[in-house]
Amino acid sequence: QVQLVESGGRLVQAGDSLRLSCAVSGRTFSSYAMGWLRQAPGKERELVAAIGREEINTYYKDLVKGRFTISRDNAKNMVYLEMKSVKVEDAAVYFCAAKRAVAGGYFPRPAEYDYWGQGTQVTVSS
Repeated sequence: QVQLVESGGRLVQAGDSLRLSCAVSGRTFSSYAMGWLRQAPGKERELVAAIGREEINTYYKDLVKGRFTISRDNAKNMVYLEMKSVKVEDAAVYFCAAKRAVAGGYFPRPAEYDYWGQGTQVTVSS
């Protein structure tokens, strides 16, 4: 069983930066592809960034390309989402998700993930 705990969400102003963190339990973290997803009120959950078992394989939703960076530290069982130039429309609950992967690729669809965290709230003021 894999458990994921997100942290780092807070109230920020538009244009600010923040970093979300996700701590993953288990000894096989390097076997999982990871993703960051978000859900705003009244909207469907969407994937904003994904990373394969190795950092070389990443995916970003067009809306966040150039502003968000996903990374992972396999030695620490951590995955991060660096958010820069945050916009009001980035406000949402952000979730970390994991999928057991036999290959190194990423998974761009929310339904592909097997494990989810509880989420961390990001609020953006204008």
